Amino acid sequence: MAYTARLHVSLPHALLPTLSRRSALPAVLRRLSRFSSTGRLLSNSSKFRPPTTLVYAQAKRGFSTKEDDVASSADLEFEAPLQIVEYPDPILRAKNKRIDSFDDNLKKLVQEMFDVMYKTDGIGLSAPQVGVNVQLMVFNPVGERGEGEEIVLVNPKVYRYSKKTILFNEGCLSFPRIYADVQRPESVKIDARDISGTRFMVNLSGLPARVFQHEFDHLQGVLFFDRMTDEVLDTIRPQLQALEKKYEDRTGLPSPERIENLRTRKKVAAGFGKS
Repeated sequence: MAYTARLHVSLPHALLPTLSRRSALPAVLRRLSRFSSTGRLLSNSSKFRPPTTLVYAQAKRGFSTKEDDVASSADLEFEAPLQIVEYPDPILRAKNKRIDSFDDNLKKLVQEMFDVMYKTDGIGLSAPQVGVNVQLMVFNPVGERGEGEEIVLVNPKVYRYSKKTILFNEGCLSFPRIYADVQRPESVKIDARDISGTRFMVNLSGLPARVFQHEFDHLQGVLFFDRMTDEVLDTIRPQLQALEKKYEDRTGLPSPERIENLRTRKKVAAGFGKS
């Protein structure tokens, strides 16, 4: 996600202290303008405003306990350096398996994901975006190696989401230089495990909630344009078609999906709100 001139909402209250000093404002905006994955997170969750109205998620879809839903060691294999997977690669739509092994291989994958995230000026990244179809996302609130706090979310679930929604201009590393407005719940309550397998639950609101939802969508095989209105989608349709042609030229294969067919495809909810 990136801030652009088309941002339709004021900055969340939790971010206002950062912007209160006039001398700090230009630097903050410069940093925000180059985030091309999901928006800037706030590292201290204790400062998040609790959501005013929460409702239970419609369904916790995609979290079966069947054996074939659990990632094997082969599912977690990867080759460094990792590369960003771009639309319309079918990897972005594939099923992402639950992680049960919190071992050194997982730690290596996490570190490699942080490496590619920093190199591409992102602050958030999901495993399918680097070709590994498992339920894993990483982020760093500051977006700079050695600064801020590196966060790992394994097997995340949406427990509740707010009725209040916000329109925000998003971008994605899997859609280079493409930005458009997406409506999402302002607050979410999530359940996840950390890199050691410890389970925890936390409320997110404002930008942190926005970042989580964008990456969580990736783990459900949902892409950000799936949540756009037809009017917004029309503004980026030529860019998406260019990515489809790029895929065909690179692979020699027909594009696995075409944006002109999106109007006839039923959009898929990702376990919260409505798409």
